[in-house]
Amino acid sequence: MDVFALTERLMRMDDAAWARHANPLSVWSRVATLPLLVLAFWTRAWIGWWCLLPVAAVVIFVFVNPRLFAPPARQDSWAARATYGERLFLARRERAVPPHHRRVALLLTSVSAAGVVPLVYGLAVLQVWPTLFGLVLAMGGKLWFCDRMVWLHEDMRGENPPRREPAA
Repeated sequence: MDVFALTERLMRMDDAAWARHANPLSVWSRVATLPLLVLAFWTRAWIGWWCLLPVAAVVIFVFVNPRLFAPPARQDSWAARATYGERLFLARRERAVPPHHRRVALLLTSVSAAGVVPLVYGLAVLQVWPTLFGLVLAMGGKLWFCDRMVWLHEDMRGENPPRREPAA
C-alpha cells in the first residue's frame, strides 16, 4: 500500500491543485494546521464536545488549502521546490527516483508517523509533554521530508512528473 498515493487521492490533488499548493502561502499555512488541530482537540478540556467545531474547521481547511492560493509568481522558493519535489517522489513508480532519496523519504515519513503515537496519547489524557513530543516528531519529520524533497527536485531538475487526472 502506497500511503503517499492514497493521501494524494484522498486530497483529490490534480495538476491545478498542485500548482496552487506550490504557493508559499499554501505550504506555510498548511504547516500551521497540525498545531491548530492539536489545539482544537485540546479545547475539549474547556468546551467539551463543542471542540468538534474547531476540529472540523481545521480538517476542512486542510482539504481546501491547496486550492485557496494562486500558483506562485516565483517557482524557486523553498516551499515551491518542496512541492515540486514531492510530486516527483509521488511519481516514483513512473520515473525512477534516486535510491538515497527514496530511503530517506521513507525513513522521515516513519519518524512523522511515530510522532502520532505520543501525540494521540497526550491528547487523549491531556498531558502536555507527550503531546508536544509527538507534535515535534510529526512536524519535524514532515519538514525534514519537505527539505529532502527540495533536494530531490534539485537533483532531478528539468524532469516534470507525469500529469495525473483527478479520479472520477
